[in-house]
Amino acid sequence: MNNYVRKFYYGDIPEDRPGGNELKDSSKALSTRRDSGEASDWPLWEVFIRSKQGLDHKHAGSLHAADAQMAIENARDVYTRRQEGISIWVVESKYIHASNPDEATSFYEPAEDKVYRYPTFYDLPDEVKHM
Repeated sequence: MNNYVRKFYYGDIPEDRPGGNELKDSSKALSTRRDSGEASDWPLWEVFIRSKQGLDHKHAGSLHAADAQMAIENARDVYTRRQEGISIWVVESKYIHASNPDEATSFYEPAEDKVYRYPTFYDLPDEVKHM
């Protein structure tokens, strides 16, 4: 008895192809696709979700996708399954740049001598919220 496992990728609809329901043909297509490295070449996307109660987007996780539209759709399916989000941002990981944690003391040191940057010097009116 031969068992075949078929992995579906984004855009794969076996019924739309001639002979798409034949397992032997689909396993050949799968091995060809895996050898080409197509799915592994998909870029990594960072996902940010804004909740119904929140005012800002929070990092929810990462996923691989071929393009931005696919990343948004996959993020919706993976990170908002219980309808907790109202907005999704996806950013390709290669466009995110961060400071080095090892250089934190020298990086943030110049701000310590500028006391006017701290909010303790300002009185906010009661009408100002979410600050």
